[in-house]
Amino acid sequence: MSTGAPEDVAVHGYSAQKENYAKRLRRIEGQVRGIAKMIEDDKYCIDVLTQISAVNSALQSVALGLLDEHLGHCVTQAVAEGGEQADAKLAEASAAIARLVRS
Repeated sequence: MSTGAPEDVAVHGYSAQKENYAKRLRRIEGQVRGIAKMIEDDKYCIDVLTQISAVNSALQSVALGLLDEHLGHCVTQAVAEGGEQADAKLAEASAAIARLVRS
């Protein structure tokens, strides 16, 4: 899947926190598997919904962390360099924020 991001960029804003993000996402994956098991086991609706809410919150937290890293690294660097790349990064960040707000 192409995101339009330049492929020659070796360091992403989240690189320093990569392991932390990976660990958090593995934990979320486990939570989702647990929710699937709850459905298979016919658990109470509200209990399932509570777990879904927890997963949504955890994903939102990861997304906001990644966005913060992106703004602090990728966008800041592009703005410092100026030019069309700065405009593109600002538009990209704005679109990402809009997607997060809608979710």
